[in-house]
Parts: sequence; C-alpha cells; structure tokens
Amino acid sequence: MLRVEMLSTGDEVLHGQIIDTNAAWLADYLFQQGLPMTGRETVGDSLSSLIATLQERSQIADVLIVNGGLGPTSDDLSALAAARAAGVELIEQPQWIARMEAFFAERGRPMAASNRKQAHIPANAEMLDNSVGTACGFALQLNKCWMFFTPGVPSEFKVMVEQQILPRLQQRFRLPEPPLCLRLTTFGTSESDLAAELDGMPLPPEVVLGYRSSSPIIELKLTGPVAQRAAMESAWQRVRQVAGDNTIFEGTVGLPALLAEQLHQRGLKLALSEQFSAGLINLQLQSAGAPLAGGELLPDYCSETLALLLARAQSLAQLTGAPLTLAVSAMQGEQVSVALYTSQGRFGQTVRYRASRHGLRLRQESVAMLALDMLRRWLAGGPVCGKNGWLEIVETIE
Repeated sequence: MLRVEMLSTGDEVLHGQIIDTNAAWLADYLFQQGLPMTGRETVGDSLSSLIATLQERSQIADVLIVNGGLGPTSDDLSALAAARAAGVELIEQPQWIARMEAFFAERGRPMAASNRKQAHIPANAEMLDNSVGTACGFALQLNKCWMFFTPGVPSEFKVMVEQQILPRLQQRFRLPEPPLCLRLTTFGTSESDLAAELDGMPLPPEVVLGYRSSSPIIELKLTGPVAQRAAMESAWQRVRQVAGDNTIFEGTVGLPALLAEQLHQRGLKLALSEQFSAGLINLQLQSAGAPLAGGELLPDYCSETLALLLARAQSLAQLTGAPLTLAVSAMQGEQVSVALYTSQGRFGQTVRYRASRHGLRLRQESVAMLALDMLRRWLAGGPVCGKNGWLEIVETIE
C-alpha cells in the first residue's frame, strides 16, 4: 500500500493560531481519489526541525506533501530545508523570476526584491507550476520518498494539488480505485441515538459505517469498495430508515445549496427577518446563491410572542412581495421562536434548549439550522415542525 503523508509547516499552524484547513481538505481530496493519507505532522518555523523531519520521513513515506514556507519572508524555510536535507544548493530559476514580474505587472505593482527568494529551489528539484500565485512549488526525490513542496495559501495549494501533484502520482503509481462513500446529514437527532439503532448492523466485507458529529448536525457515512456497491446500497436503506425525516440532505451539497436550488426551480423568493440568528441564515443562503427578496436584521432584544413573530413575518412578505418569509425571534431566557410564512399557510414553533452548556455561537447556528430545516420540510410537503432531540418544543403553530 502506498504510504502518503502530509507535513504542515509554520509556527502559526503548530501553535493553533490558524486552523489547518489545508490538511482537512487534502485528507478528504486524496481519500476521494483512492489515496487515503497514512499520516500527518506539523513542524514550526525551525530550520533544524524541518531538515530532521524531511530526512526522517524520507525513509518511511512513499509520498510526502509539504505545505507552507514558500513565501518571500525570512521565516519561509521550506526550500532551504529541502536543499539542506538533500545536500544540494538552492538555484534561482530565471523563468520563475519572469513569471513573478509579469504577475505583478498585470496588477500594476512593482515586484519587491524579497520576492526573488520564491524563485530559489533545490538544484535537484522539478518546478511545479502555480497558476494563481507567486510561490514556486517543486518536487524532489529524497531517499525512498517523492516530496512535493506547496504554498500555504489555500487557493494556490488546492490548484497545485489538483493540477500538478495528482497527475504526477497517477503517472508514476498504479492508484487504487476510489472508494464508494454514501453520505447523509441529519439535524435534530443525537449521535448516541443513531448509534443505538445502527451499531451492530450487518455490513458487507470491507465496508465501514462512520459518524461525524459537527454540532448541530451529524453526518453518517458508509464507505467501502466499489465492488460492494449493490450490498452497500441495500445496507444504506437501513441507514436512511433510522435517520428518517431528520435527514436534511444526502451527498455533500449542503442544505443551503439544496434550498437555493429548490427555490430557483419553483420560482420562489424568500425574505428574512433575523434577531437571535444574527444574520447567519442570510449569510448561508446568500453564499449559496438563493433567491432572496430582502429582509431585516433586528437587535436581539425585541421580545415578542410566536403569534406576533408570525404577524411580523407576514408583514415582511407583504412589504417585499416575497411568497415566503423566515423569521427568528430574540432569545428570551432559554427560548427562541422561528416562524415561516407562506402564501399557503403560517407555521411556527418556540423551542427551549434542553442543556445550558452550549455557547452562543452553537445556539445561533442551531437556530439558523432549525429555520432552514423548517423551510426544507415545507418545500418537501411534509410536517414543517419536526422532532428534535436537544430542543424541547414549547409551542407550535401549523
């Protein structure tokens, strides 16, 4: 089995000052290509530590993707560390100097002298093109390991992996067939409740059922070889049955994108009135390109009953001309209300948190998801107010 590893670099990553989204993206991307990563490591901005780690992994890994440290500043050490580990000099690449000069000229800016550092790569390295930035990626062989050095900027990193690294891996190695992964995401039920129903379920050989909890949602995944597709799809029916109408979407599209697609298909526009959710619903739907007719963001101290919230939703629908309106009330104690006004009827619910340990951000995200789930349920033609394992329903209007 091919051993593929990742090495993230930088003090800001090592000390948790930024979240290593590149590592999460790469792990998922390679898994989808049939190349699950076998290890990940993080090293700070220490030249000696970088050299030692490169030399160590070169004896163990078949492929190592090194991320970060290709910038123009003094703490960008990846190229120098690679050269020292391989026992070669850094060589300036004139063609990359020309590329950078053209990059800055197109933007009406002079190239700083410090950027020349980004054209210095080990003498035994192959350049990797960077079509969206100035960091020159490169690849080299060190002992048994083929190493790829990539920029830390996510947009540059992802393009380099997709356009430069994966094609080279496909050319050199006979890669396994990507696994089949069936996914669905639930809202309103707990991981323990799902596990009580699904753990112990008979599964085909080499097939694994996984859970990923990311409050307020839980993803269920069935992963296995493509050869087991028929048996996996049969087992998947049981997963669907257990998830029931708490399933908010299947696949990876996401609920906001799914709602945006359905609203466009039906020619419906949506207005929004938010208090406790603090604009999160607007942000999620707008990012997904949903057809929004307008709305309002009110301070989180306008106390009102569920009936008054429904009346405000109806008033906003009339003001904007939208056939649909979602409204979220202020938080009152442990209670918050969500209303959905439609041209066919009015729906609303007031809920109370069963546990007070959840922080503000998680509560806001769960209320935003509750509102989106109500819209999903209405569009599907089912009951608008569903059951929720960690929200107690105080009042409903349907």
